[in-house]
Amino acid sequence: MSASDRDRPVRPHQAHAASFTHNADEYAAVRPGYPPAAVDLLVPSDAHDVLDLAAGTGKLTEPLVARGLHVVAVEPADGMREQLTARLPQVEVHAGTAERIPLPDASVDAVTVAQAWHWFDEPAAAAEIARVLRPGGTLGIVWNDRDEDEPWVSAYDALLHEAAGPQLARGTSPTLGNAFTDVLRTDVRWEHVLAPEDLVRLAGTRSYALVLPPDEREALLERVRTLVTTHPDLAGLDRVPVPYVTRVYTARRR
Repeated sequence: MSASDRDRPVRPHQAHAASFTHNADEYAAVRPGYPPAAVDLLVPSDAHDVLDLAAGTGKLTEPLVARGLHVVAVEPADGMREQLTARLPQVEVHAGTAERIPLPDASVDAVTVAQAWHWFDEPAAAAEIARVLRPGGTLGIVWNDRDEDEPWVSAYDALLHEAAGPQLARGTSPTLGNAFTDVLRTDVRWEHVLAPEDLVRLAGTRSYALVLPPDEREALLERVRTLVTTHPDLAGLDRVPVPYVTRVYTARRR
């Protein structure tokens, strides 16, 4: 890194993205995985070689491996890669980004991206993914969104949105360019069961919570804890079913 790089201010987007490397163990412990029906949609039945891009701690990598696929994981954050390697030592793991994927041209049948598309430079990432995909290969992008139709979830998310402040907008559908077919969206509804205190820990894994000053972070988590222990739908529960809508976006390389 040059002196000019060290002196250059870190943009909020970069700071939020970098925050995960310092809290990877919590991320691994309390973030939800992905339901089997969603994983089935992400990767076609005839795929063999799969790149899990921005693989994080391996939340999606693990069910891909369980399907007997040959999976290569690429992840930029050191802490995330450490968790992934400990969890799945048999997986080939590389440091890299969506804009610079350390794989050869036309080397995989499918690319998956879980809960990470908003961190990418979309045009550059789409072009780089098209490069590593074989013709006819599939790009699958997946999001876990809590179902705010549930009143307590709406109240929980309102606390987090208030703490987040102005955020970089996340598109509801990726724009992939002419190298891909039209994007197909499919929703999968399911529940992730957590202990009440894990709902507090879950709030603490959000990037905007990770970059808050310590006193503001503790105040946010205390507000979440109060909600979790006093909301009439949650009070007294020792296990909480958290409703999710998992949104799956798929397209094929032309």
